[in-house]
Amino acid sequence: MDTGVLEQRFEEIYGTKVEHLYFAPGRVNLIGEHIDYNGGRVFPCALSFGTYLAVARRDDRKIAFASMNQTFQVECDQSIFENKPDEWVKYPLGVVKEFSDRGLAPWGFNILYFGNIPNGAGLSSSASIEVVTAFMLNDQLNAGLDVVELVKMSQRAENVFVGMNCGIMDQFAVGMGKKGHAIALDCSTLDYDLIPLNLNGYKLVITNSNKNHDLVTSEYNVRRSQCEQALADINQELDVKHLCDLSEEELERVRHLISDETVYRRVRHAVTENERVNEAIDVLQKGDLVRFGELMNASHRSLKKDYEVTGVEMDTLAEEGQKLPGVLGSRITGGGFGGCTVSLVNEDNVQEFIEKLASVYHAKVGFNAEFYVADIGDGVRKIY
Repeated sequence: MDTGVLEQRFEEIYGTKVEHLYFAPGRVNLIGEHIDYNGGRVFPCALSFGTYLAVARRDDRKIAFASMNQTFQVECDQSIFENKPDEWVKYPLGVVKEFSDRGLAPWGFNILYFGNIPNGAGLSSSASIEVVTAFMLNDQLNAGLDVVELVKMSQRAENVFVGMNCGIMDQFAVGMGKKGHAIALDCSTLDYDLIPLNLNGYKLVITNSNKNHDLVTSEYNVRRSQCEQALADINQELDVKHLCDLSEEELERVRHLISDETVYRRVRHAVTENERVNEAIDVLQKGDLVRFGELMNASHRSLKKDYEVTGVEMDTLAEEGQKLPGVLGSRITGGGFGGCTVSLVNEDNVQEFIEKLASVYHAKVGFNAEFYVADIGDGVRKIY
């Protein structure tokens, strides 16, 4: 991005020059959906596009937020926590409250954001804005917190202030990503390994369905509560901390404890998805991209049939994409109910994939898809 446009707009809004510039990426999850809050292992990577934050100090105890992507702007003090706005600023405000609750006084800043993550696409625009805000405040306040702690604060901001009961995967990938690598993250312990993405002539292609999703008002929180109920039922006989601690065999032995068939299918997805992630990481390190693609396809089927978070748009993109030449795998990525798919496509077939999938998607669904050949980037950082 040419940051000169951002710097010029900052001066127009605030009448002062930008003092510092920060960046946090979006993320794509290669496999491992809806298991971060079930104590599972996930496999995301940071993208090369994301959210820029320009900031300058001001000489009062207020904070001002503006965005080049949104019309809503606000100048506020801590009283805003009692009258939480519904607009986009609730995401960075939740982070500000995390710092305020620690007695770190996050006031006296003019802030302007610019994001080139498509909003509502499931590529973690909310986590990106949260983490870049946390990173900036930590730096400007000399708070001395490490990035993992900033990740945890950003997740809490979304859970408590925004009301979205998300797991930690998105914020972790945004904070801890590394160029050319994916992150094998154990969400129960936050132990992680950086795994080189050696795709050997294949590309990751992200397809945006252009069906917006709002996970706070979708059934995302319902899915999480179903998993929590199932865990309570299972713990009548077993001592299990997370659903993903179970193997498929153990799940079958306690199936009688889960009376609701729909809830059982939610658990079956969590357990089998965790096993798919573990196998996917192993086969990728061995260079078996064919099997990796098969696991991507199996993940989509489970999210469709057992977790029911796909819908006609995402099913069309994934299932039609799987049929095209040079495609090893294609699946929904993100929380679902809209958003994006991620596909593993031979580099010689990428243009054909884009043209044919765009055509069939528009014919079946009536929407125009957008495509991004993913570049894997670094996590949150200060530019100057």
